Amino acid sequence: MPIVVRIDVELARRKMSVGEFADRVGLTPANVAVLKNGRAKAVRFSTLDAMCRVLGCQPGDLLEWVPAQDAADEKAGDTAEAAERS
Repeated sequence: MPIVVRIDVELARRKMSVGEFADRVGLTPANVAVLKNGRAKAVRFSTLDAMCRVLGCQPGDLLEWVPAQDAADEKAGDTAEAAERS
């Protein structure tokens, strides 16, 4: 998918745990994981607003569009990493 989710980057910059972030945004940690791992099919504007408010950032800091080929290359890299861990 050409949309890359960068929640993990913003959490790391703020040294904030997923649990704390989930609590402050009003989501379950499982739903944050779905968003963070790019498995979500949609994000409500109210959720995006809450995430930006908690992190003090802009939506573009959390979501990035990349051309389809770059996304395919990134996915291939993720698959290779997963295979190495097996």
